[in-house]
Amino acid sequence: MNEGQVIEALGALAQETRLRILRFLVTKGSDGASAGEIGEAVDAASSRASFHLSTLAQAGLVTAERKSRHIIYRVDFDAMGGMVGYLINDCCNKHQDVVACCGISKAC
Repeated sequence: MNEGQVIEALGALAQETRLRILRFLVTKGSDGASAGEIGEAVDAASSRASFHLSTLAQAGLVTAERKSRHIIYRVDFDAMGGMVGYLINDCCNKHQDVVACCGISKAC
């Protein structure tokens, strides 16, 4: 990820419902979930969940795949890892205190 992508991703996550959506989708793994299921899980109407999912997708943090009449959303784990890796490697220059606090091996 480059700086602009990280800024967009962090901006997308800087909202309570979107952070809850991402947290929920992580638990769903590769199965993902529909907007209705996501909305129910995070206590948001389907249309509101769809709005937030669109923001997360635009930021590259989730993907969307049409299955029949539903759109299934999934976390893009590569993008999430890229964002975290950028923060640790590029912003923090792998500073040992940051790495230790994150519980991450120095191999990152």
